[in-house]
Amino acid sequence: MKFKELEIKGVWLIEPQRLGDARGYFCEVYKPELLREHVGDIHWVQENESVSSYGVLRGLHFQRGEWSQAKLVRVTRGRVLDVVVDLRRSSATFGKHLAVELSEERGEQLFIPRGMAHGFVVLSESAQFQYKVDNVYCPESEMSLRFDDPALGIDWRLRPDEFRLSPKDMAGLPLSEIPPFDL
Repeated sequence: MKFKELEIKGVWLIEPQRLGDARGYFCEVYKPELLREHVGDIHWVQENESVSSYGVLRGLHFQRGEWSQAKLVRVTRGRVLDVVVDLRRSSATFGKHLAVELSEERGEQLFIPRGMAHGFVVLSESAQFQYKVDNVYCPESEMSLRFDDPALGIDWRLRPDEFRLSPKDMAGLPLSEIPPFDL
């Protein structure tokens, strides 16, 4: 596995080393000691999976305070644009985002530390998305950041009429209205 820290401190792209032949391939997707070496000691408490069709945008979600979550995400079928926004007020990259295309073909994973808003949009006909979290879901602590906030300037790669959002995701707050928090 190869680890590359991205433009936002603490966000890592993890590339598998696939060993393949005519039958297919084999790769390691999770080794606690390697993760600990690069990102610290993380204890996953839950693994989730979603299946979504083209244009579905899930996010930008985050949990505040003691319920904040680190995530390890990957796509096992299809292709998504995965987006992370730094909400740590003390960070040099507060309010900045990064976008990474994740696909089953490449098998890359993204480690997202606590203090980030996270979301993705499906670019293929459908996508299966898996993620580990280091804290349980707490509905009272969850918030959504507006996916189309001009202050963020995220290029989701879709036309406005192609998005499919839940009412919760449509009601996200702009960055300027997110209450301050830090870890």
